[in-house]
Amino acid sequence: MQKVAVFGNTGGGKSTLSKRLSQITGLPLYILDKIQYQPGGIEVTQEDFKQIHQKILLTDRWIIDGFGCMETLWLRLNEADTLVFIDLPLYVHFWWVTKRFITGRFQPPEGWPENSPILKSSLTSYRVLWLCHKYLTPKYREYIKQAQSSKSVYHIRSTEQISQFFELVENETNFEDGVSA
Repeated sequence: MQKVAVFGNTGGGKSTLSKRLSQITGLPLYILDKIQYQPGGIEVTQEDFKQIHQKILLTDRWIIDGFGCMETLWLRLNEADTLVFIDLPLYVHFWWVTKRFITGRFQPPEGWPENSPILKSSLTSYRVLWLCHKYLTPKYREYIKQAQSSKSVYHIRSTEQISQFFELVENETNFEDGVSA
C-alpha cells in the first residue's frame, strides 16, 4: 500500500477515512477539493489542477482523496496500487451530506477548503449524489471488479466495513513494522 486512491459518491466519508488512513500508514494525504478549490470555494484553472495532480501521481507514496475531474480520475485509479471504493447505500450518502451541511455552519467540513460556501456546496452535493449514483457508481463497480487481479481493492459497502477496514490496515501495518524491525 503505497499509492492509494479513495473514491466514491459525495458524502461518503472519503475525507475522514483518508485522514485516518494517512495517520495509520504515514502516507502523505492529498485532498483534491483543497487542490481544486482555493479558500472561499474559488476554483483553480483546470490546467493548474491537472499539473498539480500529475506531479502527485509521479511521487512514490500517496493517498489521494476525491474526484477531481473525469480525466484525472481514471489516471489516478490506474496509477494506484490500492483502491478504496466507498459505496455506501444512497440514503447514507444523503444523510451524511445533510449532516455535513448542518454541522458545516458551525465547523468547516473535513477536507473542504477554508471558507467554502456551505449552502452552495451542499446543494451541489445533493445534485451530484443522484448523477454519480446513476452514471458513475456502476462504472466504479465494474472497474474495481476488473482491477482486483492487479491491485489491492477495498470495496466498502457499509459503515461497519469502515471500522473493519481500519482494523485490517492497522493489523497489516503493525505486522509489517514487526517484520522489518
